[in-house]
Amino acid sequence: MSHPDKPLLAGVMGCPIKHSLSPILHNYWFKEECLQGSYVPLLVEPDKLKSALRSLVKLGFSGCNLTIPLKELAIEIVDDCCEHSKKIGAINCVSVQPNGFLYGSNYDWSGFVNGIKYAFPDFQLKDKLVTVLGAGGSSRAVCYGLLSEGVSEILLINRTTSKAESLKQDLGEAIKVVKWEDRHSYLSDTSLFVNTTNQGMAGETSLDISLDMLPVEALVYDIIYNPLESELLRVARNRGNMTLNGINMLIHQAIPAWEQWFNITPTSSEKLINIMEESVNSE
Repeated sequence: MSHPDKPLLAGVMGCPIKHSLSPILHNYWFKEECLQGSYVPLLVEPDKLKSALRSLVKLGFSGCNLTIPLKELAIEIVDDCCEHSKKIGAINCVSVQPNGFLYGSNYDWSGFVNGIKYAFPDFQLKDKLVTVLGAGGSSRAVCYGLLSEGVSEILLINRTTSKAESLKQDLGEAIKVVKWEDRHSYLSDTSLFVNTTNQGMAGETSLDISLDMLPVEALVYDIIYNPLESELLRVARNRGNMTLNGINMLIHQAIPAWEQWFNITPTSSEKLINIMEESVNSE
């Protein structure tokens, strides 16, 4: 935690980084909390991550967030990390300890779950069947969060079956791996469909999935937020499904980061969500 007589400083490391909404989010909270401080984007290539993280101490940072493609690399660099991070195999938050040690945490999993609870407070995850697309670092966090909420089963779909099988081996038998070519035919009992891939993101190809068999009562959650409504969410909304983009997840993973860095618990609000959405639309 930073000393109160000094400006507070944190940031986000990634490559690329200019797309990140994190600076808008965190600097909004600095203003709301009437704190002197700043949150900055830091372009860090993977081979420079170790030196960048070690520089946090000398530069007076309270900590930083990590985004693609640094989350899994950082877990091998920090001095210690939480049990959630070890299970997931990635960290998205680094805190500088008073002795200069770097402590890693993963709040993506709780940000994902709490994003749902904030947007749809009556939606229950316990005992539900969930379909998750993708088996990367974000998928690991999502699946970990879903299992912590007691879902009955996760159908995991990924182009590379071996990567999905590895995730299942690490996180448990409640995960069932579905082959990519069978992805359209396993949605009939799904209560929540989650896209954790970058397909549909601005500049990327659209997600190749048919929602024809998905129940209209299901929630469709695309963890990307640029565009605010991906093609997946547009199709889902038009057929009557509830939809959610990644802004809520981003906000709710950031709240415990502030608790770690500054011993302050900021809050989400419709005003904050609107500001972040306007920023995406203005790009």
